Amino acid sequence: MWSTVAKERTLFQCFLAIDSPLSTLDPHMKQAISGVAPSQLQEVTVMTVWPSLSSTAFGRFWGRLFAIDYGFRVFGVPLTLGRLMALASIPFMVALYFLMRLPRFPLIIIGIQNPFCWQYRLTNRRVVVENLFGGEIKSVALDRFDSIETVVEPGQAWFKAGDLVFRQGTTETFRIWGVPRPETFRQTCLKARMSFVGVQQARAAGAAV
Repeated sequence: MWSTVAKERTLFQCFLAIDSPLSTLDPHMKQAISGVAPSQLQEVTVMTVWPSLSSTAFGRFWGRLFAIDYGFRVFGVPLTLGRLMALASIPFMVALYFLMRLPRFPLIIIGIQNPFCWQYRLTNRRVVVENLFGGEIKSVALDRFDSIETVVEPGQAWFKAGDLVFRQGTTETFRIWGVPRPETFRQTCLKARMSFVGVQQARAAGAAV
């Protein structure tokens, strides 16, 4: 008796969240409310992140050099080999930054698609790697993973970045590289997944009843 009542109450709450536009999406907004936007109605963006320079092998090479802490003090200011490398690398790092931010050559929105420009976008259905004007590169549905591991490759620690590895059990199903401050994006992905899977399970339970 109690389990039946609890099940009906859970289903009612889930379908209320799905069917009531006032409780989920503002009609004037396309931005998702994290963990609430109904994936059955439309796909909306929860969060977007641009990769750090450490998502490339060139950036990680310099990141390892920047982390070298050997040096001495000049008038009380630490002068390390890593800091000298950072100064020497400014022209290269600026060039890499703009290379990773220009969707097309040579006129940003007009020209040849830039394969080195991509972003990570979390929606209420998927995690997507995409070129800003070139479309989707790859994606994974929110029910295709149950855990996310942060892997900091050599050269990424200096940038405070890391790779996010999405797993279903022990199987790697998806990976994104060089995410800046990865824990924030990781937690948001897990919360979006919990909401998505919870609604799917509630709908399946309702269909079974």
